[in-house]
Amino acid sequence: MPPWNSAKAKVQIRLSIQRLRTLQQKKEAQAKASRRDIATLLERGKIETARVKVETIIHEDIHVELLELLELYCELLFARFGLLEQNTREPDPGIAEGVASVIHAAPRTELKELHILRDILMHKYGREYSVAVMENRDDLVSDRVRRKLSTETPSPELVDAYITEIAKAYGVPWTPLAKLNEEKQEGLSEKDGEDASSQLPDVAKKGLAAEAAPKLPDIPPTEDESSTTPSKAAPTTPQSPPPKEEDEFEALAKRFAALKKR
Repeated sequence: MPPWNSAKAKVQIRLSIQRLRTLQQKKEAQAKASRRDIATLLERGKIETARVKVETIIHEDIHVELLELLELYCELLFARFGLLEQNTREPDPGIAEGVASVIHAAPRTELKELHILRDILMHKYGREYSVAVMENRDDLVSDRVRRKLSTETPSPELVDAYITEIAKAYGVPWTPLAKLNEEKQEGLSEKDGEDASSQLPDVAKKGLAAEAAPKLPDIPPTEDESSTTPSKAAPTTPQSPPPKEEDEFEALAKRFAALKKR
């Protein structure tokens, strides 16, 4: 390992930042070309080949995100270089995450500048600390960095999401397999309903047709019909008996009584 040299370490950090940016741009250009190839495969109907290539693109995109994180940590070390120059056995908390991330993740990159910076940092903080970082004891390495280093196979849902976006960007018609299965199941259920109705016996069909036929409204008979057909007499309401005429004598008696009150 090279010995610790403050000036060389600062230059190496700056070189690492520049190379990380250049590598990101290169990989992004390659990803664009790969997406165009996948769109061509979709047009030709080579779905399985396209899915395999999409898995590669997903891993490349995750790797680019790792490079972005390492660039961020290198910029942090450069901005807080005074903390890096301190003569301590472990890095200051202000730069500890950046130092641990570079030491842990640099071997997973193809940048020689970053490898040299890693060796400088390992020499400064010693073997014990370097081994602890490589083994990630006490969670010294950032969770974001560890997730970007994962090599798990992308899920089918993620692959479909990538293909959907690529197809949309290049105007290629594409329907995910899961959606096709759903539409197929819906189509089968509708077809089963139609087949079941076609297998009904004629009697049942006529009964269904009769139920489905609209009912005619009741039409009152015309005048001719009412003259030919006997109609029931309308019930008559009983009339109240006419009031009885008052007796002339009683009427005179009431008038005299009224005159006496005056």
